Amino acid sequence: MKPYLDRAAFYLTCGSLVSILFSIALSQILLALALAALLLSSERLRLPPIKAPLALFMLGTIVSLLLSGHIRDGTPQIRKFLVLLILLLVYSTFRSIAEIRAIVLLWSVVATLSAVRSLFQFWHKYQQSQEQGQNFYNFYIGERITGFMSHWMTFGGEEMIILLLLASYLFFSKYERWKTAGCICAAVLAVSMVLGLTRSIFLLGFPIGLLYLLWFWHRWLVAAAPVVALLAFLVAPQVLKERVTSILQPHGETDSNKHRTITRRAGLEMIRAHPWFGLGPEQVKAQFEQWVPADIPRPLPDGWYGHLHNIYLQYAAERGIPTLLAFLWMIGKILWDFARALRNKLANTEARFVLHGAVAVVLAILAEGLLEYNVGDSEVLTLFLAVVSFGYLAREAADVAV
Repeated sequence: MKPYLDRAAFYLTCGSLVSILFSIALSQILLALALAALLLSSERLRLPPIKAPLALFMLGTIVSLLLSGHIRDGTPQIRKFLVLLILLLVYSTFRSIAEIRAIVLLWSVVATLSAVRSLFQFWHKYQQSQEQGQNFYNFYIGERITGFMSHWMTFGGEEMIILLLLASYLFFSKYERWKTAGCICAAVLAVSMVLGLTRSIFLLGFPIGLLYLLWFWHRWLVAAAPVVALLAFLVAPQVLKERVTSILQPHGETDSNKHRTITRRAGLEMIRAHPWFGLGPEQVKAQFEQWVPADIPRPLPDGWYGHLHNIYLQYAAERGIPTLLAFLWMIGKILWDFARALRNKLANTEARFVLHGAVAVVLAILAEGLLEYNVGDSEVLTLFLAVVSFGYLAREAADVAV
């Protein structure tokens, strides 16, 4: 019975990882079943070697909650700790680079189907704007493509992570069998991601991750990248050009420039007043209005004020600077461990594509996190934690010849 439970935990974990691309409810049901199977199996329970900073981050969150005076309101962030079980499940049940590669390819297929759906959504939205005689840019920005997801930020974040892993597979893997299909998936995902017009993703997070991969694949492409980007901009459709130039020339309140300035300033006020333990989980949303600086006119511009649209400000304002530092320690250790493994001569060269892909994803998340609270989405967080686990599994496998 034990061998069947061992593999059941693995397959249920795989199901949770893949289903997160279209159903968070199904993914979390499978996550719970995978945990039960793992606990009943003969597999040794393992966590990646980031236990100390992860424990401090969780402890900081709990202390912040207890001191906030709003314990009931903050419990959703404690429940989100369940997503961290992905680290335990992946690291305990996956056994080889081949299994990681299979998940990357499955992710790519499902994400491509979601991207295809998003292309039809884009065309439908364009037709709607024409039928209603509205400017397409103004019509579209407030209600963008989502694929199988409920929000464009979640959708774009998933595409960014999977596209970077797929690119790493195409660049560095010696396993050629699925590369033609992988190139097709990459093209569809790239088009969909750009048409999502989420600036923090297609202009910041993804380019940072891609430039890292190009540097270690063919460095001359890094020098060519600005030229390619300029040519792409010149031939891009008008809506894309407007989105790029909106960084400096926003369309009034249609773009989030003013809104992000306000969330940034309010976040800094929160941190100055509560540097050690923050306001408490979920209190940025509940107390936002009272922290908006007095010189900002009311009513506030349109936008979502439920969080600060910045990982670093969000964690510091919500949970305190020490908890933010624990998070940064964890991220720094992950990057250091993966980079050190890549500097060594790898006996298992397939581990290289996983390690490079993991580094690219972490860098992209950090860069995008300057403009968005991306790991606040359970879907994006699930993929991110899985990628971290994959990186540590690849580091172990790097010393095993195949």
